Amino acid sequence: MTRMIPSDMTAIASQVRRDIVRMVHGASSGHPGGSLGCADLLSLLYFEVMQLNAENFLMDGKDEDLFFLSNGHISPVWYSVLARRGFFPVAELATFRKLNSRLQGHPATEEGLPGIRIASGSLGQGLSVALGAAETKLLNDDSCTVYTLHGDGELQEGQIWEAAMYAAHRKIDNIISFIDCNGQQIDGSTEDVMSLGDLFSKWSAFGWNVLQCDGHDMDSLREAVASGLSNRGSGKPTVVLMKTSMGKGVDFMEGTHKWHGIAPNDDQLEAALSQLDQTLGDY
Repeated sequence: MTRMIPSDMTAIASQVRRDIVRMVHGASSGHPGGSLGCADLLSLLYFEVMQLNAENFLMDGKDEDLFFLSNGHISPVWYSVLARRGFFPVAELATFRKLNSRLQGHPATEEGLPGIRIASGSLGQGLSVALGAAETKLLNDDSCTVYTLHGDGELQEGQIWEAAMYAAHRKIDNIISFIDCNGQQIDGSTEDVMSLGDLFSKWSAFGWNVLQCDGHDMDSLREAVASGLSNRGSGKPTVVLMKTSMGKGVDFMEGTHKWHGIAPNDDQLEAALSQLDQTLGDY
């Protein structure tokens, strides 16, 4: 049976945000801030951009676009999008972080959850893994694309820059890496914890094709993806510096690191849900 895919990305993202706050509230733990901030990107990738087979998930990902979530602590947004896209039942979202659940706090592979190809959340590692997958596709004449997502605070990890050097050296141009530039991390602003400096110049100096976009504007995201895809054949990997607001969609969560990793209480959940349209039906 062919799965009907809604065409309104903003509506999908709103439902995903509802899922996020309900999942984290239900588990009394999790990471709502970054998840809410990346709902627009993941909705667009999974419902409009990526070539994938949700009904017959295979780990090798041959002839499919691949996505790797490096900052795995924002698993709620990924689980929601995967379920809504048909990788596993939407009702399973209610098991998030529960005993024996496949939906662990950080994505893992031992339970065989469709859509998950690597365990992630140990920051800095996702780009290296994704580059291995992307280079494999190039060697196998697989025309599909590898997408990754990273937190801006994650760029404080040295392995990111080792991987960045490797990608440019090997001319891996079938990868588009998004950086969630929300300026916040667990202990405060990125500026206070460890300034990231001029990311555009840094990635450019490492030999990458550097783009910028508004992570909450679907047209801006579409333009970034299209530009990244058109870069194929240039010999340069692509990175997109995606400006977002942590906690986007819930006014009392927006723009602060305080909602990086805490769950809303009952009253806060109701206040959050009152700001988010239910478009696909709650689980």
